[in-house]
Amino acid sequence: MRSMALGAAARRLLMTASGGGEGCCCCVRVSPHGASAARRLSRAERSFPAAGSAAAMASAGGTYRLRCSVVGHELDVRGLSPGLFPPGGFVSVSRDRTARLWAPDGPNRGFTEMHCMRGHSNFVSCVCIIPSSDIYPRGLIATGGNDHNICIFTLDNTAPLYVLKGHKNTVCSLSSGKFGTLLSGSWDTTAKVWLNDKCMMTLQGHTAAVWAVEILPEQGLMLTGSADKTIKLWKAGRCERTFNGHEDCVRGIAILSDTEFLSCANDASIRRWQISGECLQIYYGHTNYIYSISVFPHCKDFVTTGEDRSLRIWKRGECAQIIRFPAQSVWSCCVLDNGDIVVGASDGIIRVFTESLERTASAEEIQAFENELSQATIDPKTSDLGDINADDLPGREHLKEPGTREGQTRLIKDNGKVEAYQWSVSEGRWIKIGEVVGSSGATQQTSGRVLFEGKEYDYVFTIDVNENGPSYKLPYNISDDPWLTAYNFLQKNDLNAMFLDQVAKFIIDNTKGQMLGNTDTGFSDPFTGSGRYVPGSSSGTNAVPAPDPFTGAGRYVPGSASNVVAPLSGVVDPFTGRGAYQATDAKAENIYFPKKEAVTFDQANPTQILGKLKELNGSAPEEQKLNEDDLILLEKLLFVTCNTSLETPTAQQLQTLWKAINWPEDIVFPALDILRLSVRHPSVNENFCSEKDSVRFSSHLLKFLSRNGKQANQLLALRTLCNCFVSQAGQRLMMSQRDTIMSHAIELKLGSNKNIHIALATLTLNYAVWLHKVNNIEGKAQCLSVISTVIEVVQDLEAIFRLLVALGTLISDDTNAVQLAKSLGVDSQIKKYASVSERAKVSECCRFVLNLL
Repeated sequence: MRSMALGAAARRLLMTASGGGEGCCCCVRVSPHGASAARRLSRAERSFPAAGSAAAMASAGGTYRLRCSVVGHELDVRGLSPGLFPPGGFVSVSRDRTARLWAPDGPNRGFTEMHCMRGHSNFVSCVCIIPSSDIYPRGLIATGGNDHNICIFTLDNTAPLYVLKGHKNTVCSLSSGKFGTLLSGSWDTTAKVWLNDKCMMTLQGHTAAVWAVEILPEQGLMLTGSADKTIKLWKAGRCERTFNGHEDCVRGIAILSDTEFLSCANDASIRRWQISGECLQIYYGHTNYIYSISVFPHCKDFVTTGEDRSLRIWKRGECAQIIRFPAQSVWSCCVLDNGDIVVGASDGIIRVFTESLERTASAEEIQAFENELSQATIDPKTSDLGDINADDLPGREHLKEPGTREGQTRLIKDNGKVEAYQWSVSEGRWIKIGEVVGSSGATQQTSGRVLFEGKEYDYVFTIDVNENGPSYKLPYNISDDPWLTAYNFLQKNDLNAMFLDQVAKFIIDNTKGQMLGNTDTGFSDPFTGSGRYVPGSSSGTNAVPAPDPFTGAGRYVPGSASNVVAPLSGVVDPFTGRGAYQATDAKAENIYFPKKEAVTFDQANPTQILGKLKELNGSAPEEQKLNEDDLILLEKLLFVTCNTSLETPTAQQLQTLWKAINWPEDIVFPALDILRLSVRHPSVNENFCSEKDSVRFSSHLLKFLSRNGKQANQLLALRTLCNCFVSQAGQRLMMSQRDTIMSHAIELKLGSNKNIHIALATLTLNYAVWLHKVNNIEGKAQCLSVISTVIEVVQDLEAIFRLLVALGTLISDDTNAVQLAKSLGVDSQIKKYASVSERAKVSECCRFVLNLL
């Protein structure tokens, strides 16, 4: 349809060429009847890529104008956040090492500084508000800085309430969630989850600085954006999904809903994503790094700021308004509850813009802002103005012609100076946005390359259909074939093929003399002043083959029998399975948690185990085969450890056991079963778990927890680890190696073997028992994360029951743990088990846990 309208109505294309920046250096009208039609030269007009119905939206949706300029900071304003108190206020942070709280200035349009907070030893780069609580009804202010620290302030003290330490480099992003949780991102490539003054967990997976973090409304979901070009979705401390698409450092993330979010990046693009991983839309408009993105309340419109000196307001998916600044770097923005936009820039001034006529600045203040803007200097090498030759520019009379779209720019020459003007649709006039320096005699080679849709080109041509019709961008590199480029351009934009000759000839005419050579495509990092950061490629994930099926060979099946544990005094232990557990009609008593002692796996049939060991010994490698004496030693060891005996296992017996558990993985499982039973004996526990041999012992067991290992070995290794908790040496080993052991064990959650799930749940429960005793909040955070992750995938009710007991044990008598469990969304995960009818102990235990939450 467009090609028909073009041929019938326009009968011409208006083409504008650009090298080194978005826009053009010449403007040529080409008739469909041939290139011999009238040609008009106008090296002044440049169109920004805010196309479509943006102009109409700018007028229909209201136009933002200056409300006020807020002066106070001495250096760049790096971060902004709407405040909780006072209403309508905001907090700013700066390179001047301060954070400042601003309140609306009564009947005036401005803001007053309530107080200036100091606590960082270097510049402050980010800020967020921690929601109100019973203790702090007006909320808290969190700031992150170059000193690696996070400072937490109350609203009535200029000194920090406390300081969070843990990051190893600049803290550059913060986000707050429910129940007092705080998420931080750092140049040290990690993000950390904090609760009050404690670090609950560290999110590791990015390979470069974490520039952006956000906590999603759905409890427990977190997003991180990084200089490794990726965004990661985390749940309960584990990466659930990686979003790929950006071609440079991800700088900002903004939440649209429970299922959608936006991201912006150094590739000059904005992307809208679904949590499921799909990129729904890409927005282009900025011509340099985009630093900040913020969403309007109760809708999907948003604002962005960047290194191209602009604030851009996006409505219904298109750029509706562009506001230029008299500062090169527009670092930060936020949207207040009333829809006003607060912007911080490298000149240290905060500017607020509003749609409200009542809050709009006076004519004198607006004129002062425009005068400041008009005096700004623009370097064509870093701006979006492109290749400029002052000799070809028209004079001031060119401004008598109205613009055709919001944000369109024109260059004129006035008294030997090159001036840039931007068209404002709402005001119907050209506004001076600065003077262009270094433009006389500029060439393609000196003015750099053009950034378009996140990629760099030697030229970007603008092609307009009609005077008032839509414009199209045609990117071109001097190494490209002009005819193929023209053909692809017409196909992409559904334009009539009759324009092929004209478009190709236009490209050729406007790129004459250009040679393919080495071009410096690097940018100077506006933040550090050093060369552009080039992140390493992110590592991909490899598919892991499914675990081998459990052998089940012979009559001996490791772990097939019921588990026997010591009963609780006076009550039938709900862990045993002996007889049916029945809840009484009287008011239920919580007999489930906090659990005081570890749960172990004790059931065994020594005769079958030894029989299978002897059978498989025949297929062991010659150097690892056990002789008759070895088999007798293991039989005695099994007898001693499985019976009430005063005998102590000998060193020779333990050496033979170590030899057997080093058999090949296909045949090792009966030896692991002997180890599982033997490690309950205090002397065996001390031998394997003592400081001298503990690392060798734990490392050997962890080998069996590989996701592609034998299920029999996985099961028995987990049960052995559970049984290590019976003695002090084992307890010390398990607690010192907690992070490593749990990280390996949780990988087994994806299997389908219910016995493995029960063993995994039991291991988590045993950790909960000891963490409750020592009250280690960081360990509890890891354990809660494991519970939240595992309970999503396991289905066996016995495994669920043990996870519920572990959860109840962790949060008993600990308000911090309760808050953390809520922030992970555990309560919503377990609610369904409160009505389970198959096993009364599951539903009853679940109800006790929910009462605590």
